[in-house]
Amino acid sequence: MNIQRCCLVIAQTILLATVWTAHSVSAADKPVKVSILSGQSNMVGIGQVTGGGSRWGAEFIDPVLSVYPGKYDPKADYEKLEPAMTLKLKSFGGAKPTPYPGGGTQIVRGSIQITTTGVYEFRPGYGASADNIMEVDGQEVYRREPGKDAVHTHLKLTADKQVPFKITYLNDQANGLGWLARVDIPGTLATVVKQDGKFPYLVDGQGNWVERDDVWYKGVVTATANKPLSIGCGAGDNNIGPELGFGHLVGDYHDEPVLILKASQGNRSLGWDYLPPGSEPFEYEGHVYAGYKDSPARWEKGAKPQPINWYAGKQYDDCCGEVHRVLDNFDKEFPHWKGRGYEIDGFVWWQGHKDGGEPYASRYEQNLVRLIKALRKEFAAPQAPLVIATIGFDGWKMAGPHKIVAEAQLSVSGDKGKYPEFKGNVLTVETRDFWREPEVSPKNQGYHYNQNAETYMLVGEALGKGMLELLKQEKK
Repeated sequence: MNIQRCCLVIAQTILLATVWTAHSVSAADKPVKVSILSGQSNMVGIGQVTGGGSRWGAEFIDPVLSVYPGKYDPKADYEKLEPAMTLKLKSFGGAKPTPYPGGGTQIVRGSIQITTTGVYEFRPGYGASADNIMEVDGQEVYRREPGKDAVHTHLKLTADKQVPFKITYLNDQANGLGWLARVDIPGTLATVVKQDGKFPYLVDGQGNWVERDDVWYKGVVTATANKPLSIGCGAGDNNIGPELGFGHLVGDYHDEPVLILKASQGNRSLGWDYLPPGSEPFEYEGHVYAGYKDSPARWEKGAKPQPINWYAGKQYDDCCGEVHRVLDNFDKEFPHWKGRGYEIDGFVWWQGHKDGGEPYASRYEQNLVRLIKALRKEFAAPQAPLVIATIGFDGWKMAGPHKIVAEAQLSVSGDKGKYPEFKGNVLTVETRDFWREPEVSPKNQGYHYNQNAETYMLVGEALGKGMLELLKQEKK
C-alpha cells in the first residue's frame, strides 16, 4: 500500500510538473498584444510631468567662491578653515557663468531669493561638476558623490525671502551651472502623484517613476519615444498622454507582454486630415467638401478644384502607413520579442477639437463610424475592441459644435444600440468629469486640457477600463 501510494504521489507530481511546464511554455510563446492608439494633440500627450527645470541665475545673490587647499575631505570643517583664495562671482548660472579658478576644494556661498512660493528641487552642476553637495537654508537639498546616483531633497521656499546657500564641489570640475525646478505646480504629474498621493502605482518605494518591463511603448509620426512604458511618452520627455494610465491597466490584465503603438498628430480633424477611406464628397452652403483622397478641403460648387499639397485622409494614410511599417518589421523593431509575433488587441481613439466647427461637427458621427470600420479592415482585425474617449473641453459646461462632437462620439458606442454591429466591441467613455480648471493646472490652455496631468491619467485609465470591459466580453 505504501509503495502504491508513493507511486501515485510521484505520478501526480510528474503530471503537475508536465502541465506547469506546458503552461509556462505556451504562455511564453503567446503573441505580443498590440494596442493601436490614434488621435490629435491630446493623444500625442501634453500633460506635464513637472513644471520643468530652468537654468538658475538671478535667484542667486552675491555668490562668493572660496578655494581651500587640497582635495575634498569629508571630515574637514570648511567653515573653520581659512581659504587659500576667494572670488566674487559676477555671473552665476545662466549659459556662461564666471569660470572657477580650479585647484583645491571649491565651495560657493551666497543667498537665494525666489519669486514664487513653492517646493523646489535643486540640480547643481553639469557633467562631472554635478558631483557636489548643496545646502539651502541649512538643509541638504542635493548630494551626488562620485559614481553614485544623485539624491534630491525637496525644499519649500517663500517668495522674496532670502536664505543662505552653499555648494561644496567634490572634484576639480566645479562651475556655476545649475538648474532649478518647482515640483509642486498644481496639476503636474509630480504634484498629483508625489504631493497629493494619487496614482501610487506610478512610483516605486524610493519615489522614482516606475518603468513597465512588460509594457513597451513606441510612437510614430509624433511622440516617437521607443522604450518601456513610463513618463516621457508624450510630446516630450516632460509630458504624458493617455497611454500611461491605459498601459498600466492593460498590462496588468494580460499575461503576455503589451505593445502600446501610438500614431497621432496634433491639429488634425476627422472631417479632413484623418478622413477615412470610403468617405464621399458632399455639398454644404454652396461649396463641395472633399471626399477621401480629394484636394483641396473644399471648392465652390461648379468650379474646378485646385489641388494643394495635402488631401482628405492624408493623416489617416500617414499614421496607418507608419503603423504598418512597424508591424511589418516587428522582429527588427522589437528584437527582445524576436520570433514571438503579435496580435491586434484593440484600438483607441481620442480626438475631436479641430472638428468643432461646421460642417465637420454635424458629420462627425458618420465619419467616426467609417473610421471604425476602416481601421478594422486596415489591420485585418474585424472584431478587435475599439474604445473612444469623448472630448471634454470645459467639462459639463461644454456647448456648441464641440458638444455636437462629444454627443456623436457617445452615439456610436455599442451599448447605445444605435449601431447593433458595435455591441460588445465598441465603447465610448465619458471624459467631461476629468476637466480641471486653469487655476489648478500648469497652463491656461484649454485645447490641451490646461496640460493637467491628472486629466490625462484619468482619461487613460477610463480608456483602459473600457478596453478591459470589451476584452472580457470578447472572452464570454
